[in-house]
Amino acid sequence: MATRPILRGTVTAFSDDNGLGEVTGEDGGVHPFHCTAISDGTRTVGAGTPVTFELVPAHHGRLEARPVTPLG
Repeated sequence: MATRPILRGTVTAFSDDNGLGEVTGEDGGVHPFHCTAISDGTRTVGAGTPVTFELVPAHHGRLEARPVTPLG
């Protein structure tokens, strides 16, 4: 099984109401994630938080960030 690269980025949006967020990678790509993908189990993360993440297949053939690991 091939391993996925670990990417770095910043949380650019997150809604506590619906648990959905976006991470912008260092390459400028914007990737959605759900609060269940936050690796520390908190289910919330603030915009501006630096993170690492992998891109994994999600619904309808798109990619999403998972796991999202806050740095620092």
